[in-house]
Amino acid sequence: MGLFDFFKKSPDESEKKQLDKGLEKTRSSLLGKLSKAIVGKSSLDDDFLDELEEILITSDVGVETTVKIIERLEKRVSRDKYMNAEELQEMLKEEIVGLISENSQENSIPESRPYVIMVVGVNGVGKTTTIGKLANLFKNQGLKVVLGAADTFRAAAVDQIKIWSERVDVELVSKGMNADPASVAFDTVKYGKEQGADVVIVDTAGRLHNKINLMNELSKIKRVMDKQVEGAPHEVLLVLDASTGQNAFEQAKQFTAATEVTALALTKLDGTAKGGVVLGISEQFNIPVKYIGVGEQMNDLQIFDAKSFVHSLFES
Repeated sequence: MGLFDFFKKSPDESEKKQLDKGLEKTRSSLLGKLSKAIVGKSSLDDDFLDELEEILITSDVGVETTVKIIERLEKRVSRDKYMNAEELQEMLKEEIVGLISENSQENSIPESRPYVIMVVGVNGVGKTTTIGKLANLFKNQGLKVVLGAADTFRAAAVDQIKIWSERVDVELVSKGMNADPASVAFDTVKYGKEQGADVVIVDTAGRLHNKINLMNELSKIKRVMDKQVEGAPHEVLLVLDASTGQNAFEQAKQFTAATEVTALALTKLDGTAKGGVVLGISEQFNIPVKYIGVGEQMNDLQIFDAKSFVHSLFES
């Protein structure tokens, strides 16, 4: 049994229902527009393609990804004729799933322990909350988790991760506000190794005003963690707020330029009709979306499954 074999399982019925509920606003907006565009279509004409383009772009899928989806759909229809609107929608779903799956191959997970995750993202996107929910997800799988409070520039960040560590009942390494972030990260990984932790999750400061400083800080944090556990951090997880739509694309650009991001978490999908941003970001940046937040409860962080996500978006 591998360390994270639960990542490979398909979502169960309760998770699917949770996902459907979380994507309700996006699905309602997308399906309403799509149904009007598809109804009665017996051919893939220019009017329909123009409508589809507008629908996807206004759902925050992004221009580049939208163009690729339409190109794939055109090729598919020229190869496999469809009989009705239902078959056309099924083809659209399959081509979107194929595109996302091809362009976001997940990195292999080493079996060495502890598995170290460095979490990055701007303030306000739900970064610390995601860390808490992530700790809960791992703990529910029987894994021992240690958190590190290396976002030391805001007292609120240190306090918030402390609250989450107590709520989930996992250990926290903290030196309070204004401590050296790299020192906190070093001590967290060291403690996790000494305690036989399976997973160590380190929070970092969410500042973008000076990319050079951010790059230097994150590089330093990565270097000191690697001194404790070879290859650490094994994952650099960028947390983005899906409700910000195109602004999430910009944040992804900034952080991927500042550090090597290996996985994405999209939060607050339940509160927005902009859920299409998940498709665009995962495809354009060629970085796997690993987690999605579909609610406010502790168990509302899900492992992302492209097929389930797209089917939930398109099924009434």
